[in-house]
Amino acid sequence: MTNDLNFLVLGSIFVFGYFLGSIPFGLILTKTSGLGDIRKIGSGNIGATNVLRTGNKKIAFLTLLLDGGKGTIAIYLITLFLQNVFKNDFNKIEFYQCTVAVSAVLGHCFPIWLKFKGGKGVATGFGVILSLNLYIGIVSLLLWVFITKVFKISSMSALIAFLLIPVLMFYYETEYIYFLSSLIISLICFIQHRENIKRLINRDEPKI
Repeated sequence: MTNDLNFLVLGSIFVFGYFLGSIPFGLILTKTSGLGDIRKIGSGNIGATNVLRTGNKKIAFLTLLLDGGKGTIAIYLITLFLQNVFKNDFNKIEFYQCTVAVSAVLGHCFPIWLKFKGGKGVATGFGVILSLNLYIGIVSLLLWVFITKVFKISSMSALIAFLLIPVLMFYYETEYIYFLSSLIISLICFIQHRENIKRLINRDEPKI
């Protein structure tokens, strides 16, 4: 495959992941269920944690599933496509899987439809990590659930989980692209949680 075609495939996959990730399920679900504009409630974030502040646990849980699912589906669909293009070239397939993982999280956090003001990347991040490495995804997800249950602080549990993910990828994945992509996703998550980090340091981060 020529360099121009490689670049075209890379660009197309990145754009696909971005636009699939940019679907604002939290906003869509709250509006269609009569809960109003989620951007005018609580923190103004479109993610599941802020949707929970509406008091509707079912809509919040559905938001969590759909935001995570769009990351998983992005990788699944790209994998099906790439298997036909690259056949048994697993290195290229893994590279593009990681590419769409990062772009899906970017799409969720910076959706063009909402003037680049989206979610914090937690649910979509878990969705792509589960697809890239199921065991690491499960471990980090269980850690997130456990810390949330104990301390009732969603941001802290997410930050700890996404701090662990690149470390696990580094030790248990042989291909560097898994570590690199998970590191980028974690950095995005930390950037999106910058205000939460300030409140955690000042010990005034609200509980769920």
